[in-house]
Amino acid sequence: MELQELQTLLTEWLDEATNAFQKVPGSAVLIRYVRSSYQNDPVRSAIELVLVIFFIRYLMSPAYSTSKQNFIKLTDDEIDELVEEWTPEPLVPDMTALEEMEAERLPVIVGPTGPKCKLSNGRTVTNLASYNFYNLNANEQIKEKAIQTLRTYGVGPCGPPQFYGTQDVHMRTEADLANYLGTEGCIVYAQAFSTISSVIPAFLKRGDVVVADRAVNYSIRRGLEISRSNIKWYAHNDLDDLERIMQKVAADQARAKKLTRRFIVTEALFETTGEMNDLPRLIELKEKYKFRIILDETWSFGVLGRTGRGLTEAQNVDPTQVDMIVGSLAGPLCAGGGFCAGPKDVVEHQRLTAASYTFSAALPAMLAITASESLHVIQENPEATLGVCRENARLMRAQLDPKSDWVICTSAPENPILLLVLKPQVVEARRLTVEDQERLLQECADEVCPFFPFDFSILSCTNNPRSASQTTSLSLASRAAPITTHAGLKDNVYTATPALKVCVTSGLSKKETEKAGIAIRHAITKVMTKKGNNKLGVPTA
Repeated sequence: MELQELQTLLTEWLDEATNAFQKVPGSAVLIRYVRSSYQNDPVRSAIELVLVIFFIRYLMSPAYSTSKQNFIKLTDDEIDELVEEWTPEPLVPDMTALEEMEAERLPVIVGPTGPKCKLSNGRTVTNLASYNFYNLNANEQIKEKAIQTLRTYGVGPCGPPQFYGTQDVHMRTEADLANYLGTEGCIVYAQAFSTISSVIPAFLKRGDVVVADRAVNYSIRRGLEISRSNIKWYAHNDLDDLERIMQKVAADQARAKKLTRRFIVTEALFETTGEMNDLPRLIELKEKYKFRIILDETWSFGVLGRTGRGLTEAQNVDPTQVDMIVGSLAGPLCAGGGFCAGPKDVVEHQRLTAASYTFSAALPAMLAITASESLHVIQENPEATLGVCRENARLMRAQLDPKSDWVICTSAPENPILLLVLKPQVVEARRLTVEDQERLLQECADEVCPFFPFDFSILSCTNNPRSASQTTSLSLASRAAPITTHAGLKDNVYTATPALKVCVTSGLSKKETEKAGIAIRHAITKVMTKKGNNKLGVPTA
């Protein structure tokens, strides 16, 4: 009886509450909303109720003051004592004795860099370690434009793009690049290295699939790691292996009835090997298996093709068939920053989602104008820039690859960056490990110029008989930095072959280019035939 009475009282109370609530204006609308919401999604109604309760509790909670001091107040004498006892730590550790000795022996360049550089000790160097392939930093037209822009816009915009950092020169550079490449749009980044490492995670997220070449450069590796996507690696420049992986990915997704974004990420000219990619075959595979392509043209933009438009021009591919073309403005164009060209929606998407674009200061106006003017110079007379550089590259290769018994050039014929690696028969006969190859190549670097023992640059010394003051003429080249597996990409076991890097420039004459090649070849021969290095009795040159 007591339970029935309690139920009756509760029912009467609910009826009275309902009647009282229905008298409130707008209650019928709220009741219909609650009923429909509960019928369609009761979980949503519960969550909304919790949020309403939390909001009411938040409004009724007492306010608190942030001005209360909860720390001990020190006297002036105590503050002075603490300041006297404090010893600041150095920003960088002190150099070791070996580092100090090497720093003292490093040459210092006086004046601007170019095909010929002057050192502080009075010597002249022939520069073969710069990406200034066309000597555009000595072009008076480009210099004048850069100076005018510097005086008009200042050193830098001091602000991010899409805010007050974007200027008319940036929009002009983006339009010039889009017209030059033949794409719908283009976006300019302030840093070349972080361009593709931001483009990749802007389009690839966790769960998406990306198929990448094992030999891609470090910037691409960083972008792949940041994206946290499902990475599939294919053998270096092996498009048959690429097709096998793409076919498996497409079949697995069809079987699981799961559709995700699928990308191919590769380079046009590989930084680690200098080889060229087969873009027509890539386009064929892309369309066959419904993938998108992110093509890194950092080392091919301004280099390949009749007018330097890159791999698309060199292999007669419509640039609109490539979803994203990423490149650098800091190489042949002698400017700074990077770019990504493609369809307009792809470009506009990056303006809000690419980290290095949104959270970095915009490219300085002077560098943007320099990039545009460099494009115009190349377009006006490609034979005077690209043609001369390619001829010098051919002459340099002729002195090193066929005439040397020790090294071969793995770079594509059109590549002005010559990567010289030890011949496979030499490595096999001497049973050289990767560390042994690096040691021998470093010895070659030191032999070319003994007073310059820097890990990633070498100088070769040759006497210049034409100089009346007997000034020493030097050749500057560089050793390729080894690329190993990154900690975040442990499934990629690719290790780049140690190599010497020689950058050819059109700023040198044919005779100077040949002399530099001969000097490097002789240095390699001397090191490889030196007692101790020829431990297995390999015939000398």
